[in-house]
Amino acid sequence: MKANNAVGIIGLGYYVPEKVLTNFDLEKMVDTSDDWIVERTGIKQRHIADDATATSDLAVKAAEKALEDAGITADELDLIIVGTATPDMYFPSVACIIQDKLKATKAAAFDLSAGCSGFVYSLVTGSQFISAGLYKKVLVVGAETISKILDWTDRNTCVLFGDGAGAAVLSAVDDGYGILGVELGAEGAGGEHLKLPAGGSRLPASALTVSDKMHYVHMNGNEVFKFAIKVMGEAALKALETAGLSPEDVDCFIPHQANIRIIQSAAKRLKLPLDKVMINVDKYGNTSAASIPIALKEAVLCGKVKKDDTVVLVGFGAGLTWASCVIKWSKEDNTIA
Repeated sequence: MKANNAVGIIGLGYYVPEKVLTNFDLEKMVDTSDDWIVERTGIKQRHIADDATATSDLAVKAAEKALEDAGITADELDLIIVGTATPDMYFPSVACIIQDKLKATKAAAFDLSAGCSGFVYSLVTGSQFISAGLYKKVLVVGAETISKILDWTDRNTCVLFGDGAGAAVLSAVDDGYGILGVELGAEGAGGEHLKLPAGGSRLPASALTVSDKMHYVHMNGNEVFKFAIKVMGEAALKALETAGLSPEDVDCFIPHQANIRIIQSAAKRLKLPLDKVMINVDKYGNTSAASIPIALKEAVLCGKVKKDDTVVLVGFGAGLTWASCVIKWSKEDNTIA
C-alpha cells in the first residue's frame, strides 16, 4: 500500500521508568548470567515499572513530551491510538484513560493489539484518518508494562523484556515528506508461539489458571526467532518497494529492539552497514510496542535521523504480525527529549 497524501511525524516523545534492572541483578533472581544474556540478546539492562505504575502512566508522560515537541496542545488532538499488549485493564482502553489525563476532550480514542508491531500498526492506521481528510492531528502511542505479565522464575522470558512508552504526533506535512510506503502483515497460524493464554473468554481467570501460571507470557523462543529472521528484512524491503525506493536510499534503519542477532540479520538482508542502524536494545531490552518509538526518538536526538533523511521502521510481534513503513523525515527542530 502506498500513502495517498503527505502525512508525517511532527512530534516525538518517550518515557521509561526510573528503576533499572541489570543482568547482574537477574543473576541473583534466576539461573542466568550477564555473559549468557548479552551473547544471546545484546541486552545489558532494562527499565521496570514499580507496582503503582500502570501502562497509561508511562503513556501519558511520553504523550506529553510528544505534544511539546510538536508544539501543540492536547485539545488540538482529533484521535488517540495506543498500541499495547498490557492495558491497565480490559476496559476502558488505555487510549481513553490517557485522553482523560491529557484533557484531550475532542479526541476519539481506541487501543490496537498487534504485539510488538503495535506502534507501526497504530502509526499507519492513524495516518489514514489524516489522508482521508477526517482528522488533522493524531496521537499514536506504543506503551507497555510487560514486566507485570512475566514469570520472574522463567529465565527464558524474564531476561528479555523491559517497560516503557513512546509517542508520536501525526499531521499533514509538505509533499514528498512523511510516510511514503507501508507493509503490514500477519500469520495467525503462528499465534500459539507467543501468547498470554488465560484471562480472556477462552480461559477465564480461575484458581487453576493462576496456579498454572497462565497469566504470564508464554513464548516458543526458537519459533519466534525464526519468524523474526524471516519477516523483518522482507517487510522492510516490501515497504521500500511500495515507496519506489531501495535499501541504498535508506539513511537510518529503526528495527524493533528485541534481540541484537535479529537486528543484525535484518540489516544484513538490506545490506545496510550497522552505522545506519539504530540499536538501543542494550539499554532497554524488548519494550514491545514502545520499542520503535523510543529508538526513533533517540535516533533523532543523537543525530542519526535528520530532515530529508529516509527512515525505515520495522517490527514483528504477537499474532504473529509484522509491520514496516518508510518515512521521509520532515522535522528540523529535534531538541526536546
